[in-house]
Amino acid sequence: MRRIDHIVVAVRELDQAADLYRRVGFQVGARNEHPWGTENRLIQFGSSFIELISLGGSAHRIAPHHPRQFSFGTFVRNYLELREGIAMLVLSSSNAESDAAEFAARGIGDFEPFFFERKGKGPGGSETQVAFTLAFACDPAAPNVGFFVCQQHFPENFWNRIFQEHPNSARDIAAVTLAAPDPMQHVDFLAGFSGAEGHPLPDGGLRFGLGKGRIEIIQTAELQSQALPSTRLRSCTVQVGELESVERILEAEKIPFAILGDRIVVPSESLFGMELYFEMNSGV
Repeated sequence: MRRIDHIVVAVRELDQAADLYRRVGFQVGARNEHPWGTENRLIQFGSSFIELISLGGSAHRIAPHHPRQFSFGTFVRNYLELREGIAMLVLSSSNAESDAAEFAARGIGDFEPFFFERKGKGPGGSETQVAFTLAFACDPAAPNVGFFVCQQHFPENFWNRIFQEHPNSARDIAAVTLAAPDPMQHVDFLAGFSGAEGHPLPDGGLRFGLGKGRIEIIQTAELQSQALPSTRLRSCTVQVGELESVERILEAEKIPFAILGDRIVVPSESLFGMELYFEMNSGV
């Protein structure tokens, strides 16, 4: 089964966002450049990560969408014209070319696999090589949400325990939640994309349990009356070793938060459009 690989959080000021996430208690990586005009900084966990992304100084390189070719840079640029927040949900892949063929057969994405590589930096600043192949999917009922799977070709150069040590004791992404006026409209797509079956949530909506982590989709009426995408990625839940560390850091940094049962939540207006939950267990 696929697992959550990462989420793409689109922001207009990359360094400003990185500083805020540091204040929340995350270790944030160095700036990386993509050859198609975006730049990112990563927050790495045990088997997943948060990708903070913005348009870079070479945004003029961004290519438009073409038939069977999904333009990552164009999608990010178009998203930022609407808002900041979680723009894309990414699951893991062991064979992106095979996944691209499967998505086409299921009718949820007919795009050529996209390979790219870049230089990375190790914990000591040494240069490393990382490479990825992406296979994109598309939910016509959620045109402003990006979906793809990611195959890592040099995982030994990417994953590093030193990068995964966070003052707030964060360990992994436990869940990603979508909000939609009608969750049932997205069931077939999410099942095909994730390879998992949807199960009802106690308060409505559906949960798709993955090999590690979960996708949730909840119903919300607020989107029907706002000039925002009708279906969007709303929140991310991060599993931590202890909630006390999170609470202590947020209080010290004067970052607004609330305690909801056995979880801590930082509202989206305080975190570049992403609602962020902290919990002790993955809940899968």
